[in-house]
Amino acid sequence: MSGVYGWWFDVLPSEVMDSSRCETQDGLTLLYAGISPRAPSTRTNPQTIRDRIKNHFDGTASTSTLRLSLGCLLAAELDIGLQLRRPRTAATSAPAKKPRRDFGAGEQVLSAWMAEHAFVSWIEDPEPWVREGELIKGLDLPLNLQGNRSNPFYPELKRARAELTARAPLPR
Repeated sequence: MSGVYGWWFDVLPSEVMDSSRCETQDGLTLLYAGISPRAPSTRTNPQTIRDRIKNHFDGTASTSTLRLSLGCLLAAELDIGLQLRRPRTAATSAPAKKPRRDFGAGEQVLSAWMAEHAFVSWIEDPEPWVREGELIKGLDLPLNLQGNRSNPFYPELKRARAELTARAPLPR
């Protein structure tokens, strides 16, 4: 199933986030929207909206920009730190050139925080990539980065992610 999804929160992950222009419903605030799959390309993308939502909820920061953003904003509160890892490539067993970022054991802590404070809604859409730009332009989505530079929270989120990345231990 293809579609568009939104992540709603009952608490804000940052004290400096202004959510006054965000959509709200039943005490929840919409902070992030996404799509699955991405626009068609020469590669096939069998990922469904269910796969993407599951990845955001219990995957790792290396595969979910939402998890990475939440973890960076909540790092001090949740006592988790970002780690850089160089996974081995399957073909050569050599370390990959670009390190992956995740929160190690803190991923479980982040998942527990999300289980308590994050809620997701979705709608089916056969061409969700058509709607993605409209959503980002039409809604205040402070946790979205791609295509969202004009959002007032964008610089703060970029700073939080860069700061935690800079403090992360370098892989060996």
